[in-house]
Amino acid sequence: MATIGLDHLYYSKITEDANGSETYGTPSVLAKAMTAGITVELNEAALYADDGQAEIVKEFKSGTLSLGVDDIGAQAAGDLTGTVIDANGVVISTSEDGGEPVAVGFRAKMSNGLYRYYWLYRVIFGISATNLTTKGDSITFSTPTIEGTVMRRNRLDAFGKHPWKAELTDDGTTAKKSVIANWFESVYEPVGSGNTLGGNS
Repeated sequence: MATIGLDHLYYSKITEDANGSETYGTPSVLAKAMTAGITVELNEAALYADDGQAEIVKEFKSGTLSLGVDDIGAQAAGDLTGTVIDANGVVISTSEDGGEPVAVGFRAKMSNGLYRYYWLYRVIFGISATNLTTKGDSITFSTPTIEGTVMRRNRLDAFGKHPWKAELTDDGTTAKKSVIANWFESVYEPVGSGNTLGGNS
């Protein structure tokens, strides 16, 4: 179903143990969302036998998340890109900046008035792009864009796999209301004994 809106943009800081296994912090509001785009890159391999393709495997490699937002606060900028706030409250960006991985959640409104919910389990953001325009005869809004690399998480889920995305469509009937109500209270953790939709990503 077509989506007609986007809101509730959150991020959750990640703490890793010695093995790189992730623990997610309490989600915080990132900014007011304007646009979100996700592109996916796959690892692909083909096995040839008897002069033809006998088998083909496609697996998730990485993705790119591009977010258009109204503004990024100093705290979120520091958490996402590694900038620091000095003693005078000035945000300082350096050549050594590099963000730590975070989880990112948001929801998209569908044309039926219900929502599709997302969590991306591991995203590393780069420095946000800034576009500035001088004031002219008409008003033009200039807003930042941030782009991050989406990766699978290190910690195995209940299915023994490495998830990179959780997605829930509220169809008004089968989606558990408790899951929807708590979607942004914590990063969603997959639960075992579910249905397999196919694919290896």
